[in-house]
Amino acid sequence: MKPLLWIPYLFWTFVGYLSGSVLYGYLIPKYFHHVDVRLLGDDGNPGTANAYKYAGFWAGSTVLLCELLKAFLPVYFAARRVDPLRLPFAFVIAAPVAGHAFSLFCKGKGGKAIAASFGAVLALFPNLFPFAALALFYILFSTVIVISPHLFRSVAAFILFAAAVLVHVPVASVRLGCTLITAVTVKKHLACYQGETLKIHFGCRHRASD
Repeated sequence: MKPLLWIPYLFWTFVGYLSGSVLYGYLIPKYFHHVDVRLLGDDGNPGTANAYKYAGFWAGSTVLLCELLKAFLPVYFAARRVDPLRLPFAFVIAAPVAGHAFSLFCKGKGGKAIAASFGAVLALFPNLFPFAALALFYILFSTVIVISPHLFRSVAAFILFAAAVLVHVPVASVRLGCTLITAVTVKKHLACYQGETLKIHFGCRHRASD
């Protein structure tokens, strides 16, 4: 691929990274509810779960929508302006997730990028396999084979998501993009590890450790 042909991909990668760097999970609770979820949450994560927990349902729902859209929109529009089948598109897919995890506006700090990951892979429509795979493994490990605490659940879900995409999706850019997303999210989750014990049981019941 000629160097000049990389320029549109680099542009959309940068746009996606900037969009991902806006941490709505911190901004919305902070400026509308005067709550800093980074200080209240045990994991210091400026994400959707802490927004729900400390700022309430409407704030959490707004954060969730914004986190999905900030990743969905750059990938969606990029896919309609450059060739998504070319390998550099992988970086466009992963850019919003990397932006959330390593925010430009927070000196490289950020969140675990779960909602952003869902938004990025949803933008691959009409190829919904990556989104469905990620959702399936989260549901599986939350309701059937219950893995706790959440850190281990997320790591397992993302690793199997990446494996499923590598096996079932023939498009190299999507395969690499989902692998990059998994690398970023797993790294962020493992960085929050505080010696928790892995627990696995069958069936859905209350998990106080979550």
